[in-house]
Amino acid sequence: MYLKRKVDIFLKTWKNKKNKNPLIIRGARQIGKTESIKNFAENNYDNYVYINFVEMKEFKQIAEHSLEPEKVVKEMTLLNPSFNFKERTLIIFDEVQDYINIMSTLKFFKLQDKYDIICSGSLLGIEYSKISSVSVGYTETYEMNSMDFEEFLWAMNYSGNTLNHLSNNLLSLIPFTEIEYKTFSSLFFDYILLGGMPNIVKTYLMNNKNFSNVLNMQRELIENYKTDISKYATGLEKTKLLNVFNLIPTILSKENKKFSFSTINIKARYENYISVIQWLKDAGIINICYALKTLDFPLKGNYEFNKFKLYYNDVGLLIASLDDYASSDLRVNKNMGIYKGGLFENIIASLLYKDKFDLFYYINEKSTLEIDFIIRNQKNIIPIEVKSNTGNAKSLKELIKSKKFDKIAFGIKFSNNNLGFANNIFTIPYFMIFRLRDFIEKFDFEKFLQEKDQE
Repeated sequence: MYLKRKVDIFLKTWKNKKNKNPLIIRGARQIGKTESIKNFAENNYDNYVYINFVEMKEFKQIAEHSLEPEKVVKEMTLLNPSFNFKERTLIIFDEVQDYINIMSTLKFFKLQDKYDIICSGSLLGIEYSKISSVSVGYTETYEMNSMDFEEFLWAMNYSGNTLNHLSNNLLSLIPFTEIEYKTFSSLFFDYILLGGMPNIVKTYLMNNKNFSNVLNMQRELIENYKTDISKYATGLEKTKLLNVFNLIPTILSKENKKFSFSTINIKARYENYISVIQWLKDAGIINICYALKTLDFPLKGNYEFNKFKLYYNDVGLLIASLDDYASSDLRVNKNMGIYKGGLFENIIASLLYKDKFDLFYYINEKSTLEIDFIIRNQKNIIPIEVKSNTGNAKSLKELIKSKKFDKIAFGIKFSNNNLGFANNIFTIPYFMIFRLRDFIEKFDFEKFLQEKDQE
């Protein structure tokens, strides 16, 4: 069973480029990189060669004597005479983090322009520093993540007209029918429980949408990440990495979710741990959400580098970190307990990141005002609040009414409520997060707000 992914569209576009560069697909382990690449190869090429440097260790020598493509190809053929390298063959180098020297050949494969090349692996954001001869300007990189909610809906056989209908409702602010609302709210909750790892979603589908064994798979993934940390991190960094990785669920269970180094150790300092946090980010395991100093353009120029929140890239990791009682309560009774706020924040952070939004939040430490996320479109800075219940978005109202921030005219509240608008706040149900970018780019906010003012 192959689950359709957004990378499928990107790969076809890449193949059709006249002067394409070798492609590097990076992302965390078990997000479906290899499966998507192989599916693409089988359906779009007459011939492809696949080498996995973890499983085929004998190939971890093919670029030791020369970086010239034909000599590298000759080495591969000597090791496996069945390989066929006719022109326009797709060569797939997988798990390249275990043989980073192969990356130094990409420039020469590009200049030769005889074969199409895709490299893939986990922890590539970290391993780039070890490349002896970087092929700068001769490669293209694609960052892949676990399945987002739209991809999950595709897996559940929702696509085309149904999803476009949901989008039209959002753009027209037409509330969803009761059956629409209940159906997609339930699907979103299932997505929270499962996360977006393709193998976990497949297991769920093959077990007639039963959650049995899902938690075990999620916990096995956490152990695999810890194994990666032990394998690839150096020296004392291993302990620091595991400390930060294990601490995230504890912080997300608190009211104040700002990451504090003193939670690790009373003597812990930013300068001692920032490289560790960046390691986890580069590995595709966590996302960093930075605090903004002020709400003005450009957002990237206004953040505080030493004030941030940490979220798991895939919410399934947070689910797996719960104890057995909490996990059972969540699945059976939909009771999220103390993790309720953190769970919804994590899922929104994950889906914003997967939709290519930079992650920022805003807090006024002189008051109680705190906004969960800040995004932007061409004209507006857009504050977003995430409500796990039917809260009244006090901070959002206060910020919109303030005369201090002239680029904030409205806000968005994600909650377990239907579509609505009041007090310059657009209420959007969680399940429509997958069309947020469409909404902020296509909706005529200026015209809509003017009409509301005249009512």
